[in-house]
Amino acid sequence: MNKDGQLTGHVAEEYVKDDTEICFPKNSFGNRNKGDYETQESEGGEADLHKYLVGCKKNPGHKQFIPVDEFTLKHLPEGHHDKDLYDFIKVTAELTVRVDVKMSSPHRPEFWPQTTQPYPFYNMSGKRNLRTGSGSMWRVNKFQDGDCTDKDYEFTDYSECWCRKCQDSDSPSNVWWEFDVYTAAHVVFDDIEASYTILRLFYDKYDSPLVSVDKVSVVDVSIHYDVSQLKCVTCDKSIGNKLMSIVKHYRNVWHKIENKYITADSKHKINFIVSHPHGCSKQVSVGRWKEKHYVGVKSKFTYTTSTCPGSSGAHVQCVGYNYCYSDLVHSGSLQSGLNFSGASSVL
Repeated sequence: MNKDGQLTGHVAEEYVKDDTEICFPKNSFGNRNKGDYETQESEGGEADLHKYLVGCKKNPGHKQFIPVDEFTLKHLPEGHHDKDLYDFIKVTAELTVRVDVKMSSPHRPEFWPQTTQPYPFYNMSGKRNLRTGSGSMWRVNKFQDGDCTDKDYEFTDYSECWCRKCQDSDSPSNVWWEFDVYTAAHVVFDDIEASYTILRLFYDKYDSPLVSVDKVSVVDVSIHYDVSQLKCVTCDKSIGNKLMSIVKHYRNVWHKIENKYITADSKHKINFIVSHPHGCSKQVSVGRWKEKHYVGVKSKFTYTTSTCPGSSGAHVQCVGYNYCYSDLVHSGSLQSGLNFSGASSVL
């Protein structure tokens, strides 16, 4: 990291040195302070996560969160009991993952860029306590012998599967799937942390089967916009084929939503988030976005939609904005009671 707060080398980020709005302007969001990020820390690991759920002080009882397997049309806002919107939320939920990290990088900065506000986990370098966040899977591609089955896709750096199992095998699979996950930069900061990251997929209820991916690397990260793009891999056919089917369904549903809501974004301001509060099973929360703030060439939002520790990195969907795949992720909460996203390119 250089003196301007820019990550160099493999994870070099887009950065405008003289643009003071690149950070989080005080007049829009107030001072960031320790605790406004929303990862869930657990010294006791997985076993203690339910304890944090029960003892939550931000949202006691979690009345504004709906378990994804119980979510119905009636949970949508008045006047918006729309089947297409419901389907959109459900397929977004299918792409939501829990992000488990058991390492804090020594390269984390002491402060958020261009502020004196402490950056999360700066003083925890090398510690192995579990912390959880959320993320969303996008762009799934199947590869065989190093060639992508989607001819429009660029390339891969590999000629055989590079998951942990295959790296330790004398006969690695020649067929595999790669996919991207977007989460917050303060959840997975760099490749050091990515090497200690596990993604839990399809965690829809407390007794869901354990499905996980443990080979993760960082493609790009911006501490200014608070977003991290991860590259993940699996050669499990059941996971790969399921993800490709979900992404195809997502595209189809999104186009219906785009056509229906694209001109109505400012009027209705519908906002939803699917996340893993306190590292527990997937929950849906629906609210409204309040304000859109420009951060350099990108935008971030404030919203009433409920979030909790464990929600950091979850996809933030402001219905009606013109994007299909977005790196707009949940970043934290404000003293005013509103929550806010990182920054992304939205139209």
